[in-house]
Amino acid sequence: MSIHVPLPVPTPSHEIAPPSALSEKQQTAYDHVLEHFTAVDYALPNVNQEKAALTVDENFWLSYECLLRYLRATNWNADLAIKRLEDTLRWRREFGIYDKITSEYIEPEATTGKAFLFGYDTHGRPAIYVSPSKVGAEESPRTLQFIVWIAERSFDLMGPGVESLALLADFADNAKYPSIGLSRTVLDIIQTHYPERLGLALVTHLSWLVNAFIALLMPFMDPHTRQKLVFNPVINENGLFRTTADAEVWDADSTSRVFEPAQLIQEGWNGSQQFAYSHCVYWEALLKLCEERRSRMFVVWHRMGGKIGIKEWDIKVAVRDEMSDGHVDVDGTLTENGQLQS
Repeated sequence: MSIHVPLPVPTPSHEIAPPSALSEKQQTAYDHVLEHFTAVDYALPNVNQEKAALTVDENFWLSYECLLRYLRATNWNADLAIKRLEDTLRWRREFGIYDKITSEYIEPEATTGKAFLFGYDTHGRPAIYVSPSKVGAEESPRTLQFIVWIAERSFDLMGPGVESLALLADFADNAKYPSIGLSRTVLDIIQTHYPERLGLALVTHLSWLVNAFIALLMPFMDPHTRQKLVFNPVINENGLFRTTADAEVWDADSTSRVFEPAQLIQEGWNGSQQFAYSHCVYWEALLKLCEERRSRMFVVWHRMGGKIGIKEWDIKVAVRDEMSDGHVDVDGTLTENGQLQS
């Protein structure tokens, strides 16, 4: 029987630990960044001063783990991390993350099922499937916006301790590939504004044309991004593996398997999930799932103080526990702007 909705619950095969303690040097760098953004008179530089104060959404985004992602990306250079965070805060406003790129605006890009979220890998990373053969002939700004939008939805659905996503691209059926311009822009956005968010990119059914296209992109990829690319991963009855060596040494206690068969779709990936994209069913289910999860996280975040630097781990553990209990224990509901209302 075909499945038409995303799998809602992460099922990592391996235990995910809470954030580890920082070294003294790391803690000093983190404290510097946190103090910068939580200063009473803080104003985002190089923007209209009437809008220089951070919004509720931006305070929520500036979590403990978010600050650490930028610190690690800058080798713990606090001042450089601050600059990159402020660059991203401005970019998120200009790109329209919080207002322009709504589900209604982006939906026309999603109707063919060229990209969709479905399930998780063995490490609990949400999986985004991409089918280039379903991409239309015309590229538009909305194409890029859709890529960013679906990545943002994967963040909504990440469980405790998960900070990155898994991307699966199937170039079967004489699949087209995006233009160099679009591809370079996507790469730049990922590497600049989403540090440590791409966990793994699995690419299969490569033709010589696609190989040549990827070769053209390689010079624009930083070393960290290149390391996350896996071409023609091994898929067998035990699941999906990065390499033949991983598949040969795998056993039930091994961490080398990326996807179990039950975590993969059947079409193109030889999994056991008989997923078939039906837009009217899938889209409604995805929006409901993401909106509910994000609303619950906002409720918990407000309950924990509603400030910069709260741990995503604490928020998501609380949401997970409350969802398993079948309720959300709060003293109010959320208004449209994210504030609690009694």
